[in-house]
Amino acid sequence: MTLELGLVETAAAALAIWFLGFTLNRLIPLLRNNNLPEPVVGGITFALISSVVYSQFEFSVSFDMTLKTPLMLVFFTTVGLGASVRLLVKGGPKVVLFLLISALYLMLQNGTGVALAHAADLHPLLGMLAGSITLSGGHGTGVTYAEMFTDVNNLQGTMELAMACATFGLVLGGIIGGPVTKRLIQKNKLKPNEEAVALKDESVTYDVDDKDHVTPRRMMETMLIITLCMVGGDFIYKQLSALGVTVPSFICSLFLGMLVTNFFDLTKVHSLNKETIDLWGTISLSVFLAMALMSLKLWELLNLAGPMILILAAQTTVMALFAYFITFRLMGKDYDAAIIAGGHCGFGLGATPTAVANMNALVSRYGPSPQAFLVVPLVGAFFIDIVNALVIQIYFALPIVN
Repeated sequence: MTLELGLVETAAAALAIWFLGFTLNRLIPLLRNNNLPEPVVGGITFALISSVVYSQFEFSVSFDMTLKTPLMLVFFTTVGLGASVRLLVKGGPKVVLFLLISALYLMLQNGTGVALAHAADLHPLLGMLAGSITLSGGHGTGVTYAEMFTDVNNLQGTMELAMACATFGLVLGGIIGGPVTKRLIQKNKLKPNEEAVALKDESVTYDVDDKDHVTPRRMMETMLIITLCMVGGDFIYKQLSALGVTVPSFICSLFLGMLVTNFFDLTKVHSLNKETIDLWGTISLSVFLAMALMSLKLWELLNLAGPMILILAAQTTVMALFAYFITFRLMGKDYDAAIIAGGHCGFGLGATPTAVANMNALVSRYGPSPQAFLVVPLVGAFFIDIVNALVIQIYFALPIVN
C-alpha cells in the first residue's frame, strides 16, 4: 500500500521532519555536539522508520517533490549572493592564501576518491561523491549531485551514499581537528601571539550599518533578487544546454548571484542585506534537505558499504596529513597556522560550523587566535562552495571520470 501526499502535505511533512531533527538534537548530546544538521537527523530517522515499516507491512509514502528543485536553486543562489570579492580583499593576503590552499586540497580530495573508486572497481563518480561533493560541499551539494548522477548516469543508491558520506565527514571532521593541532602545537612549542590578540581587527568590529533588521520589505526585496537570478540562471542553463555544454542547473544561478552581489558592491546602486540572504538560504536548504531525505532507500547501501568505508577512511587520513604538512606550513608555521589547520580539518571533511567548533575547543585550551577566526569562516562560509563547484566541473571534464 502506498499513501500519496500532495504538494502542501509534502511541505508539511518536510517541516515536521525538520522539527523532529531539532528535537532529537536538543535531547541527544552526541548529535548536538557533532553539529549534525536538523533536517539530516530528522530525515535519516524518518528513513529508518519508513524502511522498517515497509519491510514489515509493505506500506510506503509517495511525496510530491515539485518544490524541491526551486528550493535547491534558492539556496545556491544565496551562496552566490554571499560571495563578495570585497570580503575577500578585506580579509587580506592570509584569506587569499588559505583559499588557494583549500582549492589545492579539493583537487587532491577528488583525485583520492576517483583513484580509490577505480581500484575498488566502482564508478568514478561514486569516488567523487565520496570526495569534495559531500565532504567539502556538505549535504546540500551532495543531494544535488546525487540526483544528477541518478538521472543522467543511472547510478543507483547515490542519495543514500551522499547522505552517509556527508554525515561521516561532519563527525570525523570534528574528531581529527583537535589531535592534528595538538600535535603541531606540542611539537613546535607554539604559543598565541599576544600582540595580535591585543589589536582590534577592523574586519571583525561591530558596525551598526551591518546590522540591519530583518523586515517583511527586506525579505521580499531579497527574494525578488534571488528569483531574478534564478530566472536568469535558467535562461543561461538552457542556452548552454542547446550548445551541448552540460553543467548542473544550479551553477548558473549561483554564478549569476555572485555577479550581482559584486556589481552592487562596485557600483553602490543597492545594498544587499546579508541577514535576509542567510535567512532565505537557511530556510530553503533545511526544507530541501528534509524533502530529499524523505524517501531514502537505506537497504541499497549494503552492497557498496565496504568499498565506500575504505574510501572515506582514506579521505580522513589524507585530510589529516594535508592539514599537518601543507596547511600548517604554507599558512606560516606559527600558532595561528596550527589553529587554522584544525579548522581546515573541520570544513575539509564537514562544514564551517564544524571548523568553528574545532577552533573554539582549541583556543579555549591553548589561547586565542583572532586571525584563525577571521580566515577560516570567511573561506569556509563564502568562497569554498564557489571554488568547489569549479573543481567539480574540471573533474567532470576528465576522461577518467566520464
